[in-house]
Amino acid sequence: MIRLLAVVALIASTAALSACANTARGVGRDVQNNAAATEKAVRGR
Repeated sequence: MIRLLAVVALIASTAALSACANTARGVGRDVQNNAAATEKAVRGR
């Protein structure tokens, strides 16, 4: 029983960490897009 719980916990933590990585990538893209839009607005294009 303890072994099963350990496996389930491992799978759950792996899934959670995967979601965090995707979220971090998404935030990075958003920041880059916002910086590009701000630069474009400042330059008047």
